[in-house]
Amino acid sequence: MASTTEPLRVAVLGLGEAGSEIATDLVAAGVDVRGYDPLDIRVPGVTRCDRESHGARGAAVVLSVNSASAAVDACRAGLAGTATTAVWADLNTSGGRLQRELAALCDAAGVLFADVAMMAPVPGKGLRVPMLASGSGATAFADTFRALGGDVAVLDGPPGAASDRKLVRSVFFKGMAAAVVEALQAARAAGCEDWLRHNITDELSKADAATLDRLEQGTYQHAVRRAAEMNAATDMLTDLGVPARISAATAELLTALAGTGRREPP
Repeated sequence: MASTTEPLRVAVLGLGEAGSEIATDLVAAGVDVRGYDPLDIRVPGVTRCDRESHGARGAAVVLSVNSASAAVDACRAGLAGTATTAVWADLNTSGGRLQRELAALCDAAGVLFADVAMMAPVPGKGLRVPMLASGSGATAFADTFRALGGDVAVLDGPPGAASDRKLVRSVFFKGMAAAVVEALQAARAAGCEDWLRHNITDELSKADAATLDRLEQGTYQHAVRRAAEMNAATDMLTDLGVPARISAATAELLTALAGTGRREPP
């Protein structure tokens, strides 16, 4: 007599843009997906549940894909139905402090916890979005999702290690993107947008490890001169009618560095 094996069950709590794409890919991989969202969001192939604890019941992995502000409430509600053999994986963008709070709730309930940081936008990637995982349940989470085609790297660190890495990276990437937006707005107002677009593209295409060292060291070494330059840039943007949020903040940072008297990173 042939034996039957129950399909892997995964709960997805939060069926917004990211949660819906991940849930859709899990269904395509043959997973029994149970979903919950406070809004009446329907995802084909996902069994919709009326509360977090019902969604988590019987799941091997519970994915919390909410906003950071809802993560603790979702965790408390979902743990009521989560088995001690399951992994609670928090995929919300937050700092390590919140991840450690969630881990403590899971520890008290006897449930493994994985702090999971998604390192790229989910749309277009879904389940295959690159992820970092840390915490007591990181390895179990990674093993399960790698078998389904996921891209998960495990960090040898406590809960919060993955999320903190994502956020320190965001300081650079989101900060750079904001600077590009402000610079192009100014260039548009000054009538030289095409020139600046080519200039930025050229600089980015030539970047390497030496570029990073030069940017860091040069900022400390030339903080006084660069602060004056960015104050001038702030004045120019104001004259052009462009809000100088990034330029003003850069001038403020450089002024602070100049006041330390340092010529190299601390």
